[in-house]
Formats: sequence, structure tokens, C-alpha cells
Amino acid sequence: MDQLALIFALLLGAVVMVPLAQRLSLPSPVLMTLVGAVLAALPVVPEVEVPPALILPLVLPPLLYAAAQRTSWRQFAANVRPIFLLAVALVFVSTAAVAAVAHALVPGLPVFAAVALGALVAPPDPVAATQIAARLGLPRRLVSILEGEGLFNDVTAITLYHVAIAAAVTGSFSWPNAAADLALAGGVAVGVGLLLGWGAARLMSFLDDATLQTGLTVLVPFLSYVLAEELHGSGALAVLATALYLASGRGADADDVSGRLAGQSFWSVIDTLVTGIAFGLIGLELQPVAYAVADEWQELLPAAGAVIATVVVVRLLWLLPASWAARRLHHRRDLDEDIPVSWRETIVVWWSGMRGVVSVALALAVPLSVEDGGGFPKRDAVLFLTFAVVLATLLIQGLTLPWLVKRLHVVADTAAEREQERQLALRCTKAARRRLREIQENEEELPEDLMDALTKRAYDIGARISPDLLDEERHEGQIRRVSRLRHIHRLQGELLSAARHEVVAARNEPGVDPEAVDRVLHQLDVRSFRGQDGPA
Repeated sequence: MDQLALIFALLLGAVVMVPLAQRLSLPSPVLMTLVGAVLAALPVVPEVEVPPALILPLVLPPLLYAAAQRTSWRQFAANVRPIFLLAVALVFVSTAAVAAVAHALVPGLPVFAAVALGALVAPPDPVAATQIAARLGLPRRLVSILEGEGLFNDVTAITLYHVAIAAAVTGSFSWPNAAADLALAGGVAVGVGLLLGWGAARLMSFLDDATLQTGLTVLVPFLSYVLAEELHGSGALAVLATALYLASGRGADADDVSGRLAGQSFWSVIDTLVTGIAFGLIGLELQPVAYAVADEWQELLPAAGAVIATVVVVRLLWLLPASWAARRLHHRRDLDEDIPVSWRETIVVWWSGMRGVVSVALALAVPLSVEDGGGFPKRDAVLFLTFAVVLATLLIQGLTLPWLVKRLHVVADTAAEREQERQLALRCTKAARRRLREIQENEEELPEDLMDALTKRAYDIGARISPDLLDEERHEGQIRRVSRLRHIHRLQGELLSAARHEVVAARNEPGVDPEAVDRVLHQLDVRSFRGQDGPA
């Protein structure tokens, strides 16, 4: 098996593990890590050979961009204080604590290599945490905290990592220069990210095609990352700024249904595949990393246990007072921000701090050599300790989090979520009826029977989203009407299915143009897609 075949094996595993994880009630990242470990044990599987310089530019942009699409600029602005208290500051604390422990316990580990290790294991993985949280039905507030923490922890940790790696590689470090470089990296990154976000939004409206627009979103995060890095900025922060700009809806066309659905589907696929490869790499790298430090087991095993304990305990010791302070300020100022509202939720946030993709990507990106030509100091030990933290948190915390959530009775506030959906459905109805009145008054006179039918359809827009808008009598009528429409839609689907099968069969007949078959099949697919809007 060569490297290319191994990549495709991981891609296949990433796809297969998602439904398998659902059936087994296990986190898919954990299963992909086990798949990688099993592959590494097979004698036909080669060692992974990925140049460290390519790891971050290939892995981070799509992961950060996909994660940022699930949030918004407003949500970030509303949660600046919780993000700083529960995320950014915790990265600095965790990095310092891990660096101190590792430097003391691992002989020959320089200070800045220890700081790089601290930055490696400081950020929790938003992918693993949010996948598990979504399956457990946690409050949306906690999911937002985990997503926001993961994104901004990643950016902070990556910036610290670059500073520490540069100091370890060059052998020199200056606090004033480092502070100036950090400020410059942040300013350049935000400027590049917002500029590319603005340009991408303008270009998307010009392209006016779902396929081209989706293709552009593939290029944008990589371009944002590479351009920021070339200008000595933070590539991760630039990708985040670009994604938040585009996610805010600036320049977006609300009526571009096909583009929006195509983009969401595509990025779900990319997120699944890249995440699967990253967690698979964790398992694949276990064996070579373990062999590389075989002579240092007696020193590294106690150090690994101490680093794991430091990561977990420091997170708890920080979150308890930070959450209490955030709640006090929240109640005093009555702000709209996402924070843990009880000690139980704080415990869940603490135990959700699994390490994963970013830690592995940063570890594999540690350079092989330094400026004077020698090897990077204790690189194998840094990788071993990083993988130990990732595996321990993934397997122990990832597998026990469902039990903990159940024991603490932390569940989503479904009533509040339904009420928010109801309010949005009501706004949909009002907007549709307002537009209908404008059409009647300003554009054309509509017959009374048509006006009545359109008024009912306008009301149905909101009622189908939230049936609670209807009173009891109208609600029962709506249920009967929806049932009838669904029956009609099912029968229409049968008719269209028969037509599609006939057209597909015609492709193999002599004299039939395949392009004509594709055009007719596309029209039938569009009819089926539009028909789904009827009885839903």
C-alpha cells in the first residue's frame, strides 16, 4: 500500500465511521482514531510521510472555515467577555502550566520547546466536542460556548505556537519583539481576512452559479491563510475573519436557495473528510512515535501522565471561578451572551475539553531541524506527549461525557428553542403578508379569490414552520390539509420516480444522446426538489 492508497483508505473510513458511530453510540472521532491505530499495525501500511510545512496550510483552513460557518459575527460580539474568560485567557494559563511541568520532568527539553508543547495541547477540539454535544441534546448555549471556545482557542494557541517554534528554531527570543510580532500578525490577519471576505462576497454575487460559488468558498480559506502568512500575519485568524464576514450574510442573496444548499452540503462533506483524515492520522502516528521514544519510556510515561493531569485540572480550576465571574457580570449587566448558568453546566463544559485535530496538526507541523542544522530539540518527545494528551482526552472524556451529562441532568431547553422558532415563523408570516399587500397596492389588482388564496398561503408559510401559530380548530384543519398534501406529494414522487427510471434506462439504448438524458434528468430532479416545498 502506498501513501495515496492510505489517504483513500482514511477517506473511506471517515465516511463509514459516521453511521457506524451513530449505531454504536460512540463519537466518530474516537472510532477514526482507532481505525488509524489498526491500520498502523498492519505490515502492508507504510509510515505516513507528510512534509511538516504542508500540514497546517492543508488541514487548518478548511476546518476553521467550516467551524466558523456555524457561528456569526453577532454571536462573537455578544460573547466577547465569555470568550476571553473561558477561552483566550485559558490558553495562556494552560500553555504556561504544561510548559512548566514538561520542562521540569523531561530531561533536555528546552523552555521554548516546552512552550510549544503547551500551545499544542492547550486548545480543546471543537469538532469532537460539538459532534458529541449535538448527539447528546445539550443546550444550544453550551454548544455555542464550545464552538466559540474551540475557534478562538485554536487561533490563540496557533499564534503562541508559532512564537515558541520560531524561538526554538532560531535560538533567540525577545519579549518586545514577540509582542510587536503578535500585534502585527493580528492586525495583518484581520485586515487580510476582512478584505478577502468582502471581495469573496462581491465575487459570489457576480458568479451567480451555485457550482462556481461553492468552488470559490473552497479557495477562499486557503487563499486567506496563505496570503496572511506571506505577509507575516496569523493565517488562522485571517481564515476566521473571512469566515465570520461571509457568515454574517453581507452581500449574500437571501433568494439564492440552490447556492446556499449546495454550499452547506459541500462543506459538511469537507468537514467530515478532513476531520476523519486528521483523527485517522492520530492513530497512524502512534506506532512510529512510540518506536521513536522507545528508549525514553521510563521518563516520558510519568511526564505524559503529569501533562494530561495538568491539562485537565487546570481547565477545571480556571473554569469554576471564570464561570462564576461571568455569571455575576451577566446578571449585573443583563447582557445577551452564552455562559454556563450553573455549576453542572460548567462541569460539562470542563469535561468537554477534548483535544484533537488542531493539536495533532500542530504537532506534525513541528519542523524537523533548526537554523544551525541540528534536529529540533526533543521533537519525538513533544509528539509523544501531544498524542498522549489527545488519546487520553478523546478516549476517556469522549466516551464518558454521555454518562456525565445524563448524571448531571443537563438537557436542552426545548421550550425556549421552540418559542424562538415560533417568533421567527411569525415574522415570516408577517413579511409574506406585508409583501402581498404591497403587490396588491402598488403593482396589480388581484382577483378576490386569488387574494384569499395567496393570503392563506402567506399564513401557511409560518404555520408550517411552527404549527403553534394556529388556534386549536385551525390547527386541526392544518393537520388534515398537510396530511392530504403529503399524500399527494408522495403520489407525485412515485410518478416522477417512474419517469426518472425510464430516462436512466434510456441512457443505455442505442442512438440516445447521454447529454440529452442528463438535461431531461436534471429537469425531473428540479421538479422533485421544488415539489418538496409543497406539503412540508
